[in-house]
Amino acid sequence: MKRNPLTLIIGLLLIIIFGLLLFTFQVRTTEVAVVTTFGKPTRPITEPGIYAKAPWPIQKVWTFDQRVQNFEDRLTEGLTQDSFNLLTSVYVGWKVSNPTNFFPRFAGSANPIAAAETLLDQWLGNAKTAVVGKHPLSDFISTTDNGTNFVAIENEILARIQSQLQTNNLGLEVQFLGIKRLQLPESVSQSVFDRMTSERKRLAERFQSEGERDAQRIRSDAERRAAELLANAESQATRIKGIGEAEAAKSLAVFQQNP
Repeated sequence: MKRNPLTLIIGLLLIIIFGLLLFTFQVRTTEVAVVTTFGKPTRPITEPGIYAKAPWPIQKVWTFDQRVQNFEDRLTEGLTQDSFNLLTSVYVGWKVSNPTNFFPRFAGSANPIAAAETLLDQWLGNAKTAVVGKHPLSDFISTTDNGTNFVAIENEILARIQSQLQTNNLGLEVQFLGIKRLQLPESVSQSVFDRMTSERKRLAERFQSEGERDAQRIRSDAERRAAELLANAESQATRIKGIGEAEAAKSLAVFQQNP
């Protein structure tokens, strides 16, 4: 029976496509991948492109999103150095930096990214508690003109998380971290407001005292200058009067000689 050439071409194309799907895979620019051989990671891939692999069940490809993931951790309570309760929350930007190390810990989860963020959330809670305990409340909520100390606090939390990630070697990298929310319990809020009121009152009294001191200095300076000007004027008047009297005496002598 004579076969249709178009049927043969279509069949050949399907075989080629099936072979490509079976023996190759693609890694996109937003992904990293791990190739496992009989369930064990054997080849990490961090560059985009098309790669060859053995068919399943010999080899399997696991891909992970390598873009920076953003999430906000839960609001946790910690005790400051001066024994105030403070609720804090931070935002974090992280990414998969090493797929070989990331795979064994999170690949078994239905959503590896969510599983990684759950672990980071736990570690962030511990790191925040430790860092908050090293700082007084004034470093978070300033009652003076010195300002808060947010940058140093954020860097301390970030350093703790990065150190823990390096120690556990999970293939994660935290690229940035910042304080997102600060919240005070109601009892602490009233205490802070009272402190702020007292501090502002003290500043007002200090400014008033400085103003009165400056005013007194200005008045004293003005009185001194006025006294100097008056003394100079009286001296000038006495000198001019003396000159006038001397001239008058000369004229009087002439008049007396020739009335």
